[in-house]
Amino acid sequence: MPNPLKHIPALDRLKKLIGERESLLEQIKTLKGQLEEKQKNDKMENLQSEDEVLENGTDMHMIDLQRDANRQISDLKFKLAKSEQEITTLEQNVIRLEGQVTRYKCAAENAEKIEDELKAEKRKLQRELRSALDKTEELEVSNGHLVKRLEKMKANRSALLSQQ
Repeated sequence: MPNPLKHIPALDRLKKLIGERESLLEQIKTLKGQLEEKQKNDKMENLQSEDEVLENGTDMHMIDLQRDANRQISDLKFKLAKSEQEITTLEQNVIRLEGQVTRYKCAAENAEKIEDELKAEKRKLQRELRSALDKTEELEVSNGHLVKRLEKMKANRSALLSQQ
């Protein structure tokens, strides 16, 4: 019979994944906030420096930062989806294991019930056996007495026949 407590590590793993998921969601929020802040600051800088000529390096730097932020966001979204899928799998395992525990408990209860019935039947049969053995012993003793009486009667009869 498999150990019904095997699913405890799965629960720990599920809790860990939920914590990791929350951490990743928090990271996504933080990165989105940073991106929005950066975009807001860039708009402010663009408004302030409309008269100034921007160099290609600054534009490329902004594009690189945005690409990096977008890549981080997509990575975190992928990790989040993967974690959610793993959580779903673990939840299904927990449900399956709980079903097994229920079946095993039911089977154990039925086995205990059958065991109790068999013990009661055994006690009944042992009483009947003792009763039958007592009766047999009684009949053997009675038979022994009857055999002795029969022998005495035969002896008396022989004695009577020999006297005549």
